Amino acid sequence: MPIRRMTDMDLNGKRIVIREDLNVPLKNGKISNDKRIRAALPTIQLALKKGAGVIILSHLGRPKEGVFEEEFSLAPVASRLSECLGVHVMLTKDFETAEKVRPGGVVLFENVRSLKGEKANDPKLAAKLAGMGDVYCMDAFATAHRAQASTEGAVRAAKIACAGPLLMAELDAFAKVLDNPKRPLVAVIGGSKVSTKLELLNNLLDRVDRLIVGGGIANTLLAATGHNVAKSLYEPDLIEESKKILDKAEKLNKPIPLMTDVVTAPQLAEGQPTVTCSIDDVPADNMILDIGPKTAEAYGKLLQEAGTIVWNGPVGAFETKPFGEGTKAIAKVMADSKAFVVVGGGDSVSAVESYGLADKMGYISTGGGAFLELFEGKKLPAVAALEECGE
Repeated sequence: MPIRRMTDMDLNGKRIVIREDLNVPLKNGKISNDKRIRAALPTIQLALKKGAGVIILSHLGRPKEGVFEEEFSLAPVASRLSECLGVHVMLTKDFETAEKVRPGGVVLFENVRSLKGEKANDPKLAAKLAGMGDVYCMDAFATAHRAQASTEGAVRAAKIACAGPLLMAELDAFAKVLDNPKRPLVAVIGGSKVSTKLELLNNLLDRVDRLIVGGGIANTLLAATGHNVAKSLYEPDLIEESKKILDKAEKLNKPIPLMTDVVTAPQLAEGQPTVTCSIDDVPADNMILDIGPKTAEAYGKLLQEAGTIVWNGPVGAFETKPFGEGTKAIAKVMADSKAFVVVGGGDSVSAVESYGLADKMGYISTGGGAFLELFEGKKLPAVAALEECGE
C-alpha cells in the first residue's frame, strides 16, 4: 500500500508528533556536528508552515531505560533547534506539557530511550507517544530498522500516521537502486569487521553486478585466499565463511576483486613509517591500513563502468593520515561518475564531506544500519507499519 506523506496532509491547527534522529555527537556537553539537526529542519519547518503545533521525539546515546540521566539530555539539541528555527523550543519530560503545544509552537520531548519500554516496543508506551498529537510522523530513517515504541509501535498506535520528507527522500532514493537500477550496479562495502556484514555480503551478491570490499573485511577475505596479512585487523574465525563468499562470487561470475597492493605501517597512528607494497610483501611487523595506488586505480575503473553505485564504509583507515588516500581516490571517481551514487553510513558520509564531494553524489543517506538493510531488500519495521497504515 502507498505510504501517506506529510507533505500531502492538512495540518492546520493540529498537533503533530515527529520522530526524528537528532542523535548528535557531543563533546563536553556541546554539539560537535549538527548535520542530523540540519537534516531534520525542513520537516519541522514544513509542519510549522502548515499551521501545526510540533512535538519532536528523538533518542540520544545509550541511556538506561527508565532512568533519566542528565548526560543524555537533549538540552543541547533544544538550544540548537531554537537557533535554527528562530523560535523557542521547549524541552520537557512531561507528556501533558508536550500535549499543550499550540500551533506555531515547538516542543522537544526528552530522550525516548530513557523511557521504559522503548526498546521492547511496549504497546502502552507507543500509544502514549502517539496520543500526544493528532498526527504521528515517522521521519527518522536511521532508526526505521528498529521495531521500537517511538518508531514502529507509535506508527501503528496513531490515529493518523504519515512519513516525513526526510524519510520519503531516503525511500525514493532507494527505489532508484532497488526497483530498476541503471546497470551495472556496483556496491562498495568497507568497515572493520566482516562478522557484522557477512550476511550482507552474501545477500548483495544476488543483487549487485560487482562487489568491492575494503578495510578489515577485505583483510579477512585476503587471509581466506592464503595471503599473509601480518598484524592487520582481520577475523581468523571467519576464514571458512569468507571462502564461501568468494566461491559464491566466482560461481555467479561476479568475482570480488581484492587488493593487489596496500599501504602498511607498524600501527594505526599519524607519523608512522609507511610501506606501500604488493600484497605478497607485507612486512611481518606491519598492519594493512589502506589500499595501494594500483588497487585504487583498478577499483576506479570498475566504478567508472557503473550505472549505479552504493557505498557504505571506507576502504582504509581514512581518519588517520596518510591512510585515507585510497578512500579519497575512489570517492573522487564516484563524484566524477555519471552513475547514480548513494552514500550511507557515518564514516562514508564523513569521508565525502571532508573531501568536499558531498554535493557531487546522487544521494547522501542519513542511515547506517537502516541503509544496509534496505539495500539488502529487507523490509524495515517502521516502513512496513507506515505502508499498512496508509490510505
